[in-house]
Amino acid sequence: MHQPAVLPVAAFSSARPALPERLRLSYLQAVPRHMVHRAAIAEVFLTDAVRTGEHSFLVAAQWPRDHALYSPGSDGTSDPLLFMETIRQALVYLAHAHYDVPLTHRFIGFDAEFEITDPAALRVGGEPAPLVLEARWTWVGNRPPNRFGMRLDVVLTVGDRACGRGALHVVAVDDKRYAMLRGRGAVPRDGAAAGPAPRTLQRVHPSAVGRLRAKDSVLVRERTDGPWQLLIDVEHPIFFDHPCDHVPLMVTLEGFRQLGHLLLHPAAQASGTGYTLLGMEADCLAFGELDQPIDLVVRERVPDPASGRTRLTLDAVQGGTPLATCRSMWAAVAHRAAVPLPA
Repeated sequence: MHQPAVLPVAAFSSARPALPERLRLSYLQAVPRHMVHRAAIAEVFLTDAVRTGEHSFLVAAQWPRDHALYSPGSDGTSDPLLFMETIRQALVYLAHAHYDVPLTHRFIGFDAEFEITDPAALRVGGEPAPLVLEARWTWVGNRPPNRFGMRLDVVLTVGDRACGRGALHVVAVDDKRYAMLRGRGAVPRDGAAAGPAPRTLQRVHPSAVGRLRAKDSVLVRERTDGPWQLLIDVEHPIFFDHPCDHVPLMVTLEGFRQLGHLLLHPAAQASGTGYTLLGMEADCLAFGELDQPIDLVVRERVPDPASGRTRLTLDAVQGGTPLATCRSMWAAVAHRAAVPLPA
């Protein structure tokens, strides 16, 4: 995975302000759910944010020790996609709370990336760990008030220990421009076909894709010689937390993550090891529709035996149209014994 286009940790740390008292106690507070575009209170991970410069912020968050979907990995560390979801929530919250982007605007993702630089810092302990994002805001192609272009670069710290970095680039547009970009009127979730979900396809067993519950497996396959496909289940309470007329970014990333797990783990488990996801870089190219199958295609798989890491490049394709490309990095780690798959 090439070097993410984010500022190095030192760029933040050299001028890091003392952590405000209200951030130390931020677990007692809560960010309103509508400010991060979430319907369920339990899915809000941000707790507070303060401005530290013209376009710099400290954003406090708390990750649960366990989560119905984002459960800890077999190495005992927090799910890395919690980091990406926290970046998403931070950008949306800062856009509304500090930059006056209207709550009615629709957010469209262009690029998303994260990298866990110190996995041990994210080991789940005896209580939820308070986290802080050191965030830097940049306007990109900004044309308010109808179109806001923005990018958020962050460094993740736990107890003042830098352990990750990431970025998200989106545009936020009004309803008129959103409808123009979609090429059709926005169809609410309740009025849209669920796509692949009504087909009687067998979900991959959750343990084979690193999940605990059958409903959280998002991979299906029509033929053994065909591509893996993303199962679009609009009734899933976390993936589709609120009505949406297209496949959300986090659903696509989950599909990429699960396919990576499925590809890498069978051989690794034979030697008593497993793989953990260290990072992703995703380029979003088009909207994913809810009423058409989405193929997940392996473009490149490059193992590095010396480092124990493997780079995977995967594509999401719908009806011949590329939707997204994801470059992910995985590292071999010791893991707890896996539950055997049913025969």
